[in-house]
Amino acid sequence: MGDANELISFIASMSGEGSLRVEENLGEGFVRLRVSEAERRQAKHDIQHVEDIVIEMLRNARDAGATKIYLATGKEEGVRTLLFLDNGCGIPADMWERVFDARVTSKLESMKMDRWGVHGRGMALFSIRQNARRAEVVSSAPDRGSAIIVEADTSALAERADQSTWPVAARGEDGVYACVRGPHNIVRAAGEFALEELHGCDVYIGSATEVAATLYAHASSSVDAGTLLFIDDAADLPVVDRLGSAADAGDFIRIASSIGIDVSERTAHRILAGTIKPLRSVASRLLRERDPAASKAPAPVDLERDRRGLRIASEDIERFSRAMERDFADLARRYYLSLSGEPRVRVTRDRITVSFDIGKEE
Repeated sequence: MGDANELISFIASMSGEGSLRVEENLGEGFVRLRVSEAERRQAKHDIQHVEDIVIEMLRNARDAGATKIYLATGKEEGVRTLLFLDNGCGIPADMWERVFDARVTSKLESMKMDRWGVHGRGMALFSIRQNARRAEVVSSAPDRGSAIIVEADTSALAERADQSTWPVAARGEDGVYACVRGPHNIVRAAGEFALEELHGCDVYIGSATEVAATLYAHASSSVDAGTLLFIDDAADLPVVDRLGSAADAGDFIRIASSIGIDVSERTAHRILAGTIKPLRSVASRLLRERDPAASKAPAPVDLERDRRGLRIASEDIERFSRAMERDFADLARRYYLSLSGEPRVRVTRDRITVSFDIGKEE
């Protein structure tokens, strides 16, 4: 990515020596910068992988003031779809296209330095559109957040082959958590960002169905029912709260489509009935493995070394454990239970046992 060059120019411009200058004030908190032709051409090379898109879009939402970001992702016939929904300050309708123009970013005083370099809202959107098959604002308005979709042809823009493995987080000598193991895939990009922004910006990642269920659950618990009585159109609500206003499955499908999520009627009914578990935030999932209770749990059986002859690949048992964890949610909601640590899977000669450590919710 070209953040190093951007940082040099940014610092230099503050001292009056660089080429980064405001060429035009576009209003609504955006400016167009005057930069050299070399820097302009470099933008084409800022995005090298799908994972680069993920981290830049997460930074974009954060720089719009978001405290919650939802990433719905899937892949079909070689096309990776990434839908980012956030509760940030939003984008005015007349800026939906202009934010993807070259050199358009938020005002200089709102730029932020992080582990990836200097960044401002909109800074990487031009590069993303140049490298993606599709990049556009699906829905947004001032103070209502945004829904932005990006589609990438993975034959032209590579991504990691392993997109299912979650990273492992560990605390460093400085007391800060970081991802220390796992492929540098989309989940790890989200995890590194979530740990960098810990307690400031929560990230949720999953399939479109899982994100829809999470949006509905969050909105249902946070949006006052009295507020909904005075809402004539779901578009009057923030993007991330709109599904909470759905009265039935048909309404749910229509609202979901308006923010870039396609769900079937059956899926809509399941979400409304609460049978699809909301996602935990990326940070909470990563850090839960470091809980004292989890560290005291018996170590999972090493299935590849099981002397009784059963062989199950480690990635399959991890997938099975995650599925059991999702299915446990319905029981937990009905009986006010909470899951402590991941389900533990034990394999013997003629039995597979799944154990859940639980505790009553306060």
